[in-house]
Amino acid sequence: MTRIVDSQRYYKWQSFGPADRRTEELWVNLNSLHKSQVQIHGILSNAHRQAARVALSFDFPFYGHHLRQIIIATGGFIFMGDITHRMLTATQYIAPLMANFDPSYAKNSTVRYSDNGNVFVVQWDSVSLKDREAEGPFTFQAVLNKNGTIVFNYRDIPIPVEKMNSTEHPVKVGLSDAFMALPPPLQVSEAQRRTIYEYHRVEMNITKIVGRSAFEFTPLPTCLQHTSCDLCITSNMTTGCGWCNTLQRCSDGIDRHRQEWLDYNCPEEAKGSCEDYIPVLPEGSMSSYNQSSPGPTPSSAEMEGQPVTRDLQSSPPHHTGITENTAIIAGVVAALVVLVVLTLLAVYYINTHPTVAPPFYLMQRRTNNYWPSMTFRNQGCHSSYAEVELGGHEKEGFIEAEQCC
Repeated sequence: MTRIVDSQRYYKWQSFGPADRRTEELWVNLNSLHKSQVQIHGILSNAHRQAARVALSFDFPFYGHHLRQIIIATGGFIFMGDITHRMLTATQYIAPLMANFDPSYAKNSTVRYSDNGNVFVVQWDSVSLKDREAEGPFTFQAVLNKNGTIVFNYRDIPIPVEKMNSTEHPVKVGLSDAFMALPPPLQVSEAQRRTIYEYHRVEMNITKIVGRSAFEFTPLPTCLQHTSCDLCITSNMTTGCGWCNTLQRCSDGIDRHRQEWLDYNCPEEAKGSCEDYIPVLPEGSMSSYNQSSPGPTPSSAEMEGQPVTRDLQSSPPHHTGITENTAIIAGVVAALVVLVVLTLLAVYYINTHPTVAPPFYLMQRRTNNYWPSMTFRNQGCHSSYAEVELGGHEKEGFIEAEQCC
């Protein structure tokens, strides 16, 4: 179920052309960096319709969610979802120029990236469209800044983007995010199926994409950034926010945590006020506090004139309590040591006896329902992508999706 909202609620953006000085300022020249700072992905640079997971060195805020891993695809986009599947082009993406690119066509076609701790850059360098190589190579990049700013830079665009449309692969430029939700419990047949709902998409004007042009996206405040009820309700930077005291989270109910928001009855909690969550002290607690306030008492007055040694002699040390605590701590430590030793022995046994029945069972057993099956609502034709490891094999747990083209 797609809801396209180009209302600049999550991001505001600007476009820059070849004559703008800002265009050159935004471009990240990977050729000027030391070779150790730039990674050429060997698999993606020699593949078609493949994607690979890359870890970031910083938390990147995307639609208010902080991400530490992304998936780079050969097709000119980055998948930002938590759960991977074959329909990566559907939603949850950062797409400077999503199209049917084939980096394996030429030796100088590469997918490379750089991460300096504050900026992550992905560059699709001299890549050509599949079966349309004569139209020329494309060079462009996506820049993810630690503060959440996103930049699309275009260096070589040999043909107008509007002429890149293909029935085999979608052409998109922009941002998208979605949440995954479970069906109503009455739908028994859908018990194991989850649906991805795209709640927001930014679609850029592709006619502005030419050689030496750029888009710059600046993130706007979201409800998720508020960490207290007062900020959530009273902040003038955001609207429509509600506080869920059970989850200790501020939200408008439309983000990646929507299913959890519904499961914990947060829509009802969000209708209340912050005063509803302030703990009320019992009446007796205030009176007891007043009675325990410091002040002169007969016993203390009598003790003022006595030597200090009298207090020490009247309160013998509690050796028994210390001994009991030491025994408990020693027992816990001993149990942990035994557990670690047994675990190491088990791992050693499995590695040295791989053909024995129990280890073989552990290695062969797979849970079929580890990844939930998913459907996409109101989505058009999307090409299939597969994630690869360093060995070049598809990763386990991926979901086969019905092909529409």
